[in-house]
Amino acid sequence: MTSSASNPARDSSVKFLPQGAIIQEFIVGGQNIVLGFPSANAYTYLNAPFFGETIGRVANRVKDGLIKDLNGKEVQLARNNGPNHLHGGSVGWGKRIFKGPQPMNKDGKETVQFTYVSPHGEEGYPGTVELRVWYSTSEQVDGGITKIVLDMEYEAELVGKECEETAINITNHSYFNLSGGSTIEGTEVVLGTDQHLPVDSGDIPLGGVEKYPDISANEPFVLGPKEPDVDHCFIMDTDARSVPVDTRSRPLSRLIALSHKDTGLHLEVHSTEPAFQFYTGRHINVPASEHGPQRAARSGLCVEPSRYIDAINRPEWRDMCILKQGEKYGSRTRYVAWKA
Repeated sequence: MTSSASNPARDSSVKFLPQGAIIQEFIVGGQNIVLGFPSANAYTYLNAPFFGETIGRVANRVKDGLIKDLNGKEVQLARNNGPNHLHGGSVGWGKRIFKGPQPMNKDGKETVQFTYVSPHGEEGYPGTVELRVWYSTSEQVDGGITKIVLDMEYEAELVGKECEETAINITNHSYFNLSGGSTIEGTEVVLGTDQHLPVDSGDIPLGGVEKYPDISANEPFVLGPKEPDVDHCFIMDTDARSVPVDTRSRPLSRLIALSHKDTGLHLEVHSTEPAFQFYTGRHINVPASEHGPQRAARSGLCVEPSRYIDAINRPEWRDMCILKQGEKYGSRTRYVAWKA
């Protein structure tokens, strides 16, 4: 799918790959603002950071790789992040080949659809799940500025009869760089919330929701060469019990606003999701190769709209990520980007 802005100086396009329904390019004002690779095969063996991937069946971490109670049983998942389960396991959905892109009209909009059927037992998860991902691009004019809009929608349901319920929590793992350089230094950030989940040394939540130290909601701060070093789940909706498994009927909320004075590039991320992981990329380590330059720490940042971390194991949180027979999981996220 390609979207062309009315002003040639604001050229834009979006490209996707069947592997993981990956967002390969998101070009705004002539600059690709997402990290990735020019060829599809490079994502297979260079993409330890999950550049652009659709993450599932459960995004983020599951403590000890263990779901304590699902269909009345303990479920052991792959442990691929120390003792914990991370981003769907050793071969999560971002490494799987999807069917698509299939152009289609959805709700009166031109979209492309990707689908993937996750079999019962994949990475330890019970139940056969069909995932559908839709992407659409459009433009909006605000104050004389043409803004590029990339909408994504997720829908999943149990299509097998192996069990009554499974766990689910889907996100996109794009890394953004608005600087035009090798790092995110100089990026101005405004978070839509300062509430977060404090975590232990394994990045598993300790319990409740607290204010993040030294960052306040809706107040800008600038990313330096090393600080602030953030990798936390920020909470938009602290009433966890009110979050449905399908959030698509909820209004879009602005999670974050990013900009860089040197390039004039801006990005906002909006979502129906109750939380998002904000990560300033300290673990990125991709060597230089024929597929591109070295990508080192802080070469990009992530904004991952999602459910709470390890929600499946918390009685007060788990309903948001339990998918039952006859139900649908759903969420919507919107990227709005422009060059001023």
